[in-house]
Amino acid sequence: AVGIAVDATRICVARLDDSMNLLAIDTATDTVSVAVHDGESVVASAAARGERRHAELLAPMVADVVDRAGIALTDVGAIAVDVGPGLFTGMRVGITAAKAFAEVLEVPLVPVTSLEALAHAADAGDADVIASVIDARRGEVFWAVHRAVDRTRLGDLRVGSPEECVADLSARGQSVVVTGSGMERHRDVFAEHLRLAVPAHVLGGPAEPIADIVAMIGHARAMRQDSCAVDEVVPVYMRAPDAEINWSTRSAG
Repeated sequence: AVGIAVDATRICVARLDDSMNLLAIDTATDTVSVAVHDGESVVASAAARGERRHAELLAPMVADVVDRAGIALTDVGAIAVDVGPGLFTGMRVGITAAKAFAEVLEVPLVPVTSLEALAHAADAGDADVIASVIDARRGEVFWAVHRAVDRTRLGDLRVGSPEECVADLSARGQSVVVTGSGMERHRDVFAEHLRLAVPAHVLGGPAEPIADIVAMIGHARAMRQDSCAVDEVVPVYMRAPDAEINWSTRSAG
């Protein structure tokens, strides 16, 4: 198959087949991770806590993972990147790097959200839906609900208090699995209130999305030619950056 990614200046054509190598990048949370998928499975990956050093960690991590995969960077046929929601600076680091790789290598670029990566990583058991919940800080969470049987997202991405998330899940009246860093941080809220409303299982992990899952999703999409123009891939912020909020609050005072 032939996959086509279009930007403002040129048409990039990449030869796609089942053995295509895909590089996945995830810097949307506190963990920086990179993975290479060879068409069958993830053949090399690495992860480290970012500690606000996402840009510093990413380049050597990419070089290491590509080397351990036994390929050259020029053997990569597509790039997948976590576009958030998550940490504002982290998202920008990963997306900027992914765009640069896609442009230089002239390969398709596949965006994947943090919330869908969590849903794909979760064990749904016999639940009807999976709720991916990421800590948004400032007492809020990002969340999305996915159908357990095929991980299709149901409705929009949301941001609000843990209590609002619980109310949304309760109103659905479906059995639910809850996973992610937002659930971990506000476990008491979900454990105490959600189980009273619907059959629920609150998982202990994964707390954050990782590049291995982004690679799996990205490779499947690349094979379907479901990629984006480089300039169409943007961070999923869902609210103003904390710095802007803090400055607005200070100015108002």
